[in-house]
Amino acid sequence: MAVTLTSTNGAHGADGANDHARNHGHHGNDDYLRVVGSDITLNGKPILLKGASLGGWMLMENFMNGFAGHEYQARSELRKTLGQDKYEYYFDKFLEYYFTEADAKFLASIGFNCIRVAVNYRHFEDDMNPRVFKKSGLKHLDRVVDLCAAHGIYTVIDLHALPGGQNIDWHSDNGTHQALFWEHKDFQDRAVWLWEILAEHFKDNTWVAGYNPMNEPTDIEHERLQAFYVRIEKAIRAVDPNHILFLDGKLGVVPALTVRCSSFGYDFSHFKVALPNCVYSCHDYSIYGFPAAPTLYTYTRRVDAWRGALIKQTPIWNSEFGPTYNTPEDGPDWEMINHARYEVLKLQLGINRDHNASYSLWTYKDIGVMGMVYPKSDSPYLSLLNPFLDKKKTLSADGWGFNEAPVKHIFGPLEKWLEENIPSLEKKYPPTWKIKKHVLRMVRGLLLSEELVKEYASYFEGLDYDQLDALAKSFHFGKYIMRSIAEADNCVQRDQLVRIMAEDALATR
Repeated sequence: MAVTLTSTNGAHGADGANDHARNHGHHGNDDYLRVVGSDITLNGKPILLKGASLGGWMLMENFMNGFAGHEYQARSELRKTLGQDKYEYYFDKFLEYYFTEADAKFLASIGFNCIRVAVNYRHFEDDMNPRVFKKSGLKHLDRVVDLCAAHGIYTVIDLHALPGGQNIDWHSDNGTHQALFWEHKDFQDRAVWLWEILAEHFKDNTWVAGYNPMNEPTDIEHERLQAFYVRIEKAIRAVDPNHILFLDGKLGVVPALTVRCSSFGYDFSHFKVALPNCVYSCHDYSIYGFPAAPTLYTYTRRVDAWRGALIKQTPIWNSEFGPTYNTPEDGPDWEMINHARYEVLKLQLGINRDHNASYSLWTYKDIGVMGMVYPKSDSPYLSLLNPFLDKKKTLSADGWGFNEAPVKHIFGPLEKWLEENIPSLEKKYPPTWKIKKHVLRMVRGLLLSEELVKEYASYFEGLDYDQLDALAKSFHFGKYIMRSIAEADNCVQRDQLVRIMAEDALATR
């Protein structure tokens, strides 16, 4: 799919910004990043944003954080298990340790100049108390934005989970298989209300590159997404006329998709006119970076379907990409598999360069699935939860990076039975999922996982404050010294991944 949008971006920018003062107070328009034609610019000069996403932090996910099901379910069960005081203490320490100045220094040292910060609307509003803003949600978000700014790193505020669920999967913290955000205007009204508050809060912070109003939307009717983007752009601009908006594509069918494992955030076929001062954001997950790959990637095969999905005459931000990685527990060929996946990553970085695309690797930190940094295997958190993580893997419970081999003998016949008796399921939205993914989502992702999450919470029973602190500190990077040396508390770097990303980022610093 190749589509040309008519750009409405004018010329902006001038020389003379004071970089050291751009994160405080009121500034002129020149201090903000701005879209000019097909470039993101600062003071009229093109700039590429290169970095990673801060996932698993203010938006937690099952495969990244170790629980089953959805974040709101895990939090609910932990609140029951720990009690309110310990629950609040644990998650406050988790948010504190997960990203500190050491993380910001490390990211700056490898050439990164932008971090996409994934957040859940539930930090700012309760479903049972809607439209009452929770200022506590800004405590750690402000801290991280300021830490990044102090080390020359921009941030993009990414609303990864919206009221009602903007998509049909776990990563929007949606405990159903329906994206009800698109069915109820009140959910959309609440999202606009929240963005007006966030935009008002960050409007003078020029180290905020901009806002990603919605991650990976799934609108089966197409037009509702377009209408919402027009509405949210107008609402944010009324409060904050300066910051860039980063707009994701939708989940849909892209004809060239023969080598991808996900088409979330990829389809721009219904986008006709580019909104002003907006960057269009695609997600690029190659199937050759995951266990579902038909074969290992080899140098002889080009994985370039992404080339056909570019929007011309506007900047492109590849805001999610990256493989999962094997461990010795996954078999004797784990190193060979990881080597092949690193080659896929290098190819994707090359495609970014070819198209002058900014990017954000998914993800900076997790429990060891695909992050650049992750807790040591003997950290308190992983030591506690390893039996549960092994069980999740055996049951193929998570919807990302899973290997279906342990359960294929169970679900294969069910999938075949459904195909034989209800063949139209192969075309059920989203048709890229096919029956296999629908079964995974509804049976293992919902029915199984919403019960497994209770078992996850049981591992926290009886823990005191010191033990909870130690669990949270498992995600602490440590005292940063230089890129190759860090006094780590419990985290380690994925060295080859760090080298690959640093080589690319530093080359265009």
